[in-house]
Amino acid sequence: MTADDSPPTNSTEPGSTEAELIAIRREKLAKLRELGIDPFGGRFETDTTAAELQNDFSDDRPVRLAGRLLAIRDMGKSVFFVIGDVEGRIQGYLNKKGVSEHDWEVWHLLDRGDWIGIEGTTFTTGKGEPTVKVDSLRVLAKALRPMPDKWHGVADREIKYRKRHLDLMANQPSADLFVLRSRILAEIRDFFHERGFLEVETPMLQDVAGGAAARPFETHHNALNMPLTLRIAPELYLKRLLVGGFTKVFELNRNFRNEGISRRHNPEFTMLEAYWACADFEKMAELVEELVCSLAEKFFGTLQIEHKNEEGEILRTIDLSRPWKRRPYRELIIEVAGEDWFDISPEQRRARAENDFNLEIGAGLEDYEVTQQVFEKLVEEHTFDPCYVTHVDAKLIPLAKLNPDNPEVIDVYELIINGQEISPGYSELNDPDVQRARFEEQSGGEAQEIDHDFVETLEHGMPPAGGIGIGIDRLIMLLTGAPTIRDVVLFPQLKRKE
Repeated sequence: MTADDSPPTNSTEPGSTEAELIAIRREKLAKLRELGIDPFGGRFETDTTAAELQNDFSDDRPVRLAGRLLAIRDMGKSVFFVIGDVEGRIQGYLNKKGVSEHDWEVWHLLDRGDWIGIEGTTFTTGKGEPTVKVDSLRVLAKALRPMPDKWHGVADREIKYRKRHLDLMANQPSADLFVLRSRILAEIRDFFHERGFLEVETPMLQDVAGGAAARPFETHHNALNMPLTLRIAPELYLKRLLVGGFTKVFELNRNFRNEGISRRHNPEFTMLEAYWACADFEKMAELVEELVCSLAEKFFGTLQIEHKNEEGEILRTIDLSRPWKRRPYRELIIEVAGEDWFDISPEQRRARAENDFNLEIGAGLEDYEVTQQVFEKLVEEHTFDPCYVTHVDAKLIPLAKLNPDNPEVIDVYELIINGQEISPGYSELNDPDVQRARFEEQSGGEAQEIDHDFVETLEHGMPPAGGIGIGIDRLIMLLTGAPTIRDVVLFPQLKRKE
């Protein structure tokens, strides 16, 4: 039996209160100091990690590694234990005769949760478990509070999100997910670099919140004595770079929107935006399709992604097989709202949405916004396999090109998967006069809300371009099957605890 197969036999823990456990650990802390040991260590040279050792194990190899004590099985004069981190774990073996009396004494002042460094030689146990036989050890950090119970972990979702460090210690699937998220982000960067895109950084503090229709967080810069907002999107700055001569550019960025919180929304989120000179929305759709499918195949080995609810029950399987569907916005609306939807009056559309579809239509909504409510509730929320919704109403997006054959719609797509938007893509508007007029229409004539500097930038000439945004948190949800955005964001925003 390995150390990870049975409950730890630390006799001080069962039935003890947290206060009692902390007191015992502080006693051990004091004893370590009496032995002349710094309980919070210092530099410790390693030549491998638990994960590297597990992935490339061979017997009789001298190693030095560090990790948190995750499990202990004490058999008197010998001990099996497990150390590790979020990327992996390895079993260790300690024998009284195999280490100095000093190290043996130190060992008995350790607990689950402590960080230690070990030096020893690898071997395989009779049960085939890769193991490190310890020759010496060093205390790197004494944990003064106990770890979560190994056998129950952190089941309370409130604790998982508020105290992510405990979740990562106790729930290996959660740790695995965040390691995977990091690797997916690295792969996304590689994907764009390999295709000639240059990564850039644009301001998070902006004097005009542009690039999206959203309520910003507002702040004040004392030195400049001016109001600023946290960015809601990097779009307008990235387009300035197109004007400046960048032809393929992307940014992985943090955006901030002072709006609702739900299982699909966090006020601070990660977005990828990319712009490609001389491309269009259709070319950008092909790029996104290639990216998402390559990520699914590389990290999951399949294009069939299972989605479960918070109780772990399978809700559906998302099929990412290519090619993905493309459907015009107007066509999808007619399918759910009726053949005559665009022929009846605005008042009749509002009444049908409220009475026939039971939608809440605010008194201040414009007619095109009523149609958009129908789309979001009756189309988007019921579309699970990938679908590019194309040619939406021109009033919805003021930064995209008008369709040359029908100026009432724009050359865009909205990629819907699993009932939510994953990525918008545009043929970008580069006519400064049209852009100014579209901004004025959107702002209702409020000149102070128009980014005049951006319009002036366009007057210097922006090449035609395709642009995309990808909500990274939602993409991770899609690929991992996570039921809520809080499961894929390390530190989601929560209401302050009273």
